[in-house]
Amino acid sequence: MYEQILEDAIFGMLYAVVTVLAALGCVYLLFRRGNAFAADVTPPLRLRRWAAAFLAVIALGHVWYLPGTMMADGEAVERWTLIGGLLDCLLTIPVALAVMLCMLQDKRRPLCPVWLAVAPLVIMMGVNIANRSDALLPWMQGYILLAVIGFTVYMVREVRQYGRWLRDNYADLEHKEVWQSLLVLAVIMFLIVYYVTCYGSITYQYIIQASDLLLIGHLLWRVETLQDLNLPISSENIVVADATPIDDSDAMDTMIATEETEEADASLSVRNNIGPLLRQHCEEPQLYLQYDLTLTQLAQALGTNRTYLSMYFSRQGTTYNSYINDLRIRHFECLYRDAVTAGRDVTAQELATQSGYRSYRTFSLAFRQRKGQSVTAWMNEEGA
Repeated sequence: MYEQILEDAIFGMLYAVVTVLAALGCVYLLFRRGNAFAADVTPPLRLRRWAAAFLAVIALGHVWYLPGTMMADGEAVERWTLIGGLLDCLLTIPVALAVMLCMLQDKRRPLCPVWLAVAPLVIMMGVNIANRSDALLPWMQGYILLAVIGFTVYMVREVRQYGRWLRDNYADLEHKEVWQSLLVLAVIMFLIVYYVTCYGSITYQYIIQASDLLLIGHLLWRVETLQDLNLPISSENIVVADATPIDDSDAMDTMIATEETEEADASLSVRNNIGPLLRQHCEEPQLYLQYDLTLTQLAQALGTNRTYLSMYFSRQGTTYNSYINDLRIRHFECLYRDAVTAGRDVTAQELATQSGYRSYRTFSLAFRQRKGQSVTAWMNEEGA
């Protein structure tokens, strides 16, 4: 008897902690103007609001289910639980999926299909409530499992596409990549599947609360450390080339022409202009050392547009991110060799900063990817 009371007390405290943390997280995201996790990062407002809505739904859901644990009438408990399930289908599941979609900033994905996808669940749960039974539960479970598989496949594909878009447009990926979103996706999908297949046991209750704690903490960190990529791009320190600019209206005129003409004109522009312009306005003045240099900014410096510049990198079999990182790593190598020749003591962190990297971890990963060995191993070989 004592063990049961103690177990209930522990679970009650865990349940209360999750509820309070979710509510506080919602208030923080809605009303705090600063950023407690990364002061130099401005998170996407759309993602911040949807994440706040998701945390509010978690807190309100916990408040809703609590009275059901105190009811003595089994029929009333069942009805209360069915209504809670309806609210979960109508709010918790679609809002969670909306948060996932809002993390991807390469394009603004519509959220209406999410609610259309859960409409069959809402209808089936409404029928269960009207009939005061869970007769349609097996159908709901099957539909949810299929939906989970479909959404997971879709998100994995979209995250990979988003990663390619980042590498094609940004030199620095700190506070931009969202592969961590797959962790949020995994937790959310686990909770949904576990919710519809294992509901009822005390083990289930503990696992759900522990997963909620993990999700709340990770979601708050992810929202606050993801840079808003829709902010206006600063052109400070960017010198525009004297070459005749190819503005976006020219690009639109080219797109209106036939496909064959577009391909030929673009190829000619790439062959005759982009390569020399890169050497003259990026490599020689070392523009690549500017932190967070974007494809758009580089195109402006070259006097061209991002469409042609992106096509150039694609034809070279590389990405914009790889191009900039190759230049930075070569710069790092030159700095280190000069330091060795002069007999100066330098650190890899110091030289990485001088080579355009704000994060040594990012530099280390890029260096290993391109050189096939660690920075330390390469420096030891060079200094021997």
